[in-house]
Amino acid sequence: MAGVSVGQIRKSYGDTEVLHGIDIEIEDGEFVVLVGPSGCGKSTLLRMTAGLESITGGTVKIGEKVVNNVPPKDRDIAMVFQSYALYPHKTVADNMVFALKLRKTDPAIMKERLDNAAKILGLTPYLKRYPRQLSGGQRQRVAMGRAIVRDPEVFLFDEPLSNLDAKLRVQMRKEIKELHQRLKTTTIFVTHDQVEAMTMADKIVVMNDGNVEQIGTSLELYDNPKNLFVATFIGSPAMNLLEGNYKKRGNQFVSNTDAVVKLPAKLSLEDGQPITIGCRPEHLELMKARGKTNLSASVSVTEPTGSETLVFAKHGEEEIVAMFKDRHTFAPGDKITLQPRDGSLHVFDPKTGMRIETTE
Repeated sequence: MAGVSVGQIRKSYGDTEVLHGIDIEIEDGEFVVLVGPSGCGKSTLLRMTAGLESITGGTVKIGEKVVNNVPPKDRDIAMVFQSYALYPHKTVADNMVFALKLRKTDPAIMKERLDNAAKILGLTPYLKRYPRQLSGGQRQRVAMGRAIVRDPEVFLFDEPLSNLDAKLRVQMRKEIKELHQRLKTTTIFVTHDQVEAMTMADKIVVMNDGNVEQIGTSLELYDNPKNLFVATFIGSPAMNLLEGNYKKRGNQFVSNTDAVVKLPAKLSLEDGQPITIGCRPEHLELMKARGKTNLSASVSVTEPTGSETLVFAKHGEEEIVAMFKDRHTFAPGDKITLQPRDGSLHVFDPKTGMRIETTE
């Protein structure tokens, strides 16, 4: 196995630069997820690591070897695609060992690897079937099996769960995580689904518009987002944001609707300076009494999910989402009062989008 180092990677198509000098260090055996909206450059970065896209600038290292000019077949990587990319005229077994046959691998070694991968993935009963005789989840397992038999230094996954239904997607992400825990192979996984990223990754790389916004564990990104983009991209439902000004006396936030919210700690800000506060939906508490220091809102929609209830409400022109464990039966137009839980607020500079750190 080997780590992967991406240093100042740039990618341009003509005069259009789509990756702007990206640095990522992936440790040996680590499961890293590249996540971001469509068009952010995550799949391009993965394909450059695989050798399927040329590199405009910077270096990609696998282990200690710079692989910028190394052909894909010589990089000792295995890639699992979104579309499975199985040969329809070959059996499951033949699909899985096809790359080994091209390498003229010893038949005994080939059979041993095939049997081992099939056992790991629960494919032993299906080895003689063709892809058309398999479900979507089984086809994805075959694609993973084809990667496993190669025993690569690095696994690359390019949105492999996008074509699966919701239930199967949950099952497959669990199986991929268990597979990584068993094999301990360095893995780079691309997705636009932040729930997939948070549930699977040892480390997440959040990308936007060809740049890396933040790198960290799931909880680091969730609890301490570096900027507004990460704050609203990580977490479902997204973090609530309110715009207003800082009131130095009393260390308070005054919203554009004149609601007052007590801030958790001292901030090095000027009195009246514009700020944006953020609060996760599960950190909003329902209050019985209305007051100026609370957020009054009008209910728009409720979404009961069984384990919790999502309440979408309007505070002035801003939409607020609250998540309650208790079951509420609010009707559209009902007035409610919300209050952020102590210590739950995040403060951002609306001009730069960056998080404002407290002074104590």
